Amino acid sequence: MKSTSTPIAVGLLLAVLLALPLGLPAAETPDAARRQEVETIVREYLRAHPEVIVEALQEMERREQEAQRRHRAEAVRAHLTELTQDPGSPVGGNPQGAVTVVEFFDYQCGYCKRVALEIKKLLQADSDVRLVYRELPILGPPSVFAARAALAAHRQGKYEPLHAALMGTNERLTEQKVLQLASQVGVDAAQLEKDMADPAVAAALDRNFELQRKLNIQGTPALVIGTEFIPGAADLATLMKLVEQARRK
Repeated sequence: MKSTSTPIAVGLLLAVLLALPLGLPAAETPDAARRQEVETIVREYLRAHPEVIVEALQEMERREQEAQRRHRAEAVRAHLTELTQDPGSPVGGNPQGAVTVVEFFDYQCGYCKRVALEIKKLLQADSDVRLVYRELPILGPPSVFAARAALAAHRQGKYEPLHAALMGTNERLTEQKVLQLASQVGVDAAQLEKDMADPAVAAALDRNFELQRKLNIQGTPALVIGTEFIPGAADLATLMKLVEQARRK
């Protein structure tokens, strides 16, 4: 078991140091000698026990992560309707499901492809989950083109087949490749081109990017399950656990 005495000891020494009068030259400070003595003790202690610095940095990082988690949880609650009820975002799974999972993704993101497989398993295992697809094309023009094509295909009732095809390919995405996959799943190419130019498609993507800013999403994939924000990938067991937690709430 790691002892907590060393960080506490250093903390007490630093507290003494900080409690001494500040802002006066050493010659004019009544406790200058005492300050110098404490500084020497702290310096020598840290040299002898450098692991204390590592522990302090780790604790600082933990507190920062916890603060960020609380901030994101507040942001999710504040924008829950925007996240889960956007008219331009396709919905999969059970549209009437009690628990909503919101998925932010990019078709060129390898981790997104892995998470897509885990989410597919989740929907197969739990028929009470509603999935909201949020396109977040952050990896360049091919990602943007693919996202626009997928949203446009939604108007032909082909969103999920094209989504699955884009997630399932291991080939580098180009405009030609996206259109090829769209054709393979039965999308009408002429209608797709027309729908991709509709300002409503661009507006749907803009709302996703706005949510990215509001939730401080640093990359893809990112998930919201209930009111819980999950940055990065998650396996099936984690997804099922979070869904069950959301269901109990």
